Amino acid sequence: MKPQLQASLLMMGSSFLFAVMGVCVKLASARYGAGEIVFYRGLVGALFIGGLVFWRGGHLGTRYPSMHLGRSIVGVGAMALWFYAIGQLPLATAITLNYMSSIWMALFLIGGAVLVGASDRVDMRLVVTVLTGFVGVALVLRPSLAHDQWPGALAGLCSGMMSAMAYLQVTALGRVGEPEYRVVFYFSLGTTVVGAAVALASGFHSHTPAGLGLLVATGVLATTAQILMTRAYAVGHALSNASLQYLGIAWSFLFGVMIFGDAVTVVALAGMVLIVAAGLVATLLRNRAVPDAANPSES
Repeated sequence: MKPQLQASLLMMGSSFLFAVMGVCVKLASARYGAGEIVFYRGLVGALFIGGLVFWRGGHLGTRYPSMHLGRSIVGVGAMALWFYAIGQLPLATAITLNYMSSIWMALFLIGGAVLVGASDRVDMRLVVTVLTGFVGVALVLRPSLAHDQWPGALAGLCSGMMSAMAYLQVTALGRVGEPEYRVVFYFSLGTTVVGAAVALASGFHSHTPAGLGLLVATGVLATTAQILMTRAYAVGHALSNASLQYLGIAWSFLFGVMIFGDAVTVVALAGMVLIVAAGLVATLLRNRAVPDAANPSES
């Protein structure tokens, strides 16, 4: 199988699994707090990756614990905010806001150039792309949110921004030679610790078979999707993969309407299209400016 065809199939599978995970998170949010869901997602992921590495005879020792710690702090924060947003917003809206990470990364690139006095080298197409993305956000949020949903909207926006920061940290870990499975394992471990701390502060809930099943499914789906996505970016082209990653929004829209009865207006759909288009253009322009840009992954 050709590498790009393999990458495309992996990305389509990953996008679908992330969307199904979003359904599980939204259903679980009716019984569990965001901290609990984060805890169980991390625990399942750490056990999954740890068992896989042990079976393959690998090792999880690292020479860069501080880098993993920083990546985990930002990534776990992004995930917790995202899970909270999923519980508060229409599913497609929450997913779309989190997928704005490419636009945030473009904004970071512009800001970095300005700070070092190289603003004359900023690609104005990138500036227009960022502005287009935020116009899309305005269209998505204004017509589709009730007054009490704005905390979830802010959480979704912040989750996308923090995800972009996490991607940059993943890039740094890749540059020092850390394999993907080790990055995912320590992220899952950090997720477990932080999720447990938050859940202890707010209190753990008792389980039902359905609730426990949703928590386990969230961890398995997220970890599997993350592995598929990581592999896709290892063998495929960044822009093609980013294009297919946005299928997650389409799946989430479909699941939101079919399962949760979410109503999405034509204006909100237009905003989603603008965000997707801006994300793809930002990925293209950013990869030209920074050829070894980070591979996207779940927070």
